[in-house]
Amino acid sequence: MTGLRRALIGALAVCAAAGAEAQAPARNPENLLFMELSSGRVVIELRPDLAPKHVERIKTLARRGFYDGTPFHRVIDGFMAQGGDPTGRGTGGSDLPNLPAEFTREARFVRGTVGMARTNDPNSANSQFFIMFAPAPHLDGQYTIWGRVIEGMEHVDRIKRGDPNRGGMVMGEPDRIVRLRVAADVR
Repeated sequence: MTGLRRALIGALAVCAAAGAEAQAPARNPENLLFMELSSGRVVIELRPDLAPKHVERIKTLARRGFYDGTPFHRVIDGFMAQGGDPTGRGTGGSDLPNLPAEFTREARFVRGTVGMARTNDPNSANSQFFIMFAPAPHLDGQYTIWGRVIEGMEHVDRIKRGDPNRGGMVMGEPDRIVRLRVAADVR
């Protein structure tokens, strides 16, 4: 009987866990981005709790179609992929003013974290961002985190790598964002 009792208790625990998962709240489509790459869709969960101004900027630019066709101009294997510069040289941005830093120690730069690129001036973020391939604790508290990849990291992993002798700049034809949209706007 004890074996049967254990099996029954185990089955009940599995059912309870499945029921709890099924009842998990749906993610807010206003705080999700769909980034289409040539290899597939990447879903980014936005973090307005950490960086409300940066999240609003990304959503504004996505709704304008700003990121569509922009390249991943700097991609360093084992570190990150950077995009969001319409010039593709790492020196451009949007026509909107730069943003003040929204640094936090509450979140860490781990695989899939999406952060805002900037110059040496902490208040110079504009449109460029990067997605982490691996943890980078030296960035914690130094750059604004505004999201995290929750689906499709395998597509990020396929982004063409840059030349390590040129700071990760991609030579030749870089991979591009096909389309970036706020999920609430996708029908």
